[in-house]
Amino acid sequence: MARVWRAFARALAALNLWMGYAAGLLVAISALVLTAEVLLRYFLGSPSDWALELCITMLIASTFVSAAYTLAARGHVNIDIVDALLSAGVNRWRLLFADAASAGLCGFVAANAWRLTATAWREGWVSNSTWGPKLWVPFAFIALGMSLLALQYLVQIVDERVAPMLQRGRHGRA
Repeated sequence: MARVWRAFARALAALNLWMGYAAGLLVAISALVLTAEVLLRYFLGSPSDWALELCITMLIASTFVSAAYTLAARGHVNIDIVDALLSAGVNRWRLLFADAASAGLCGFVAANAWRLTATAWREGWVSNSTWGPKLWVPFAFIALGMSLLALQYLVQIVDERVAPMLQRGRHGRA
């Protein structure tokens, strides 16, 4: 069972790393598209009706699909003063509770985002802009990102919260 878990955790880490790279690429493409749109509008008087909405979709995608990588890389905001004020034992339980609550919230949002994606797909929802892109696309990026984030929290809970507590219990108190 431990071998399966390690394989899952490694696969998720690799996927999250690639999602981080993809997010960076989306941000760069978004910057290029917006720059080109501004230049075309300014010099040629030819504004586009799709560039801003495309960039918003790419930034939504980059934000959500990179969240799990950010968590794994410890890039999220952490309030270190709370760690300093509490004992190590209390901090272990506080971090476990925070991770479990975060995983639950991310799982809840992911499930609802997948449901919203399916509804948007089934009913053919489109943006009310003149371009009118399908709305299931940004909803799917939100759902994917929140699913990966919930799974990353699960890996973090097992590997960094529960396993060390079990190891301490197995070898007595230190």
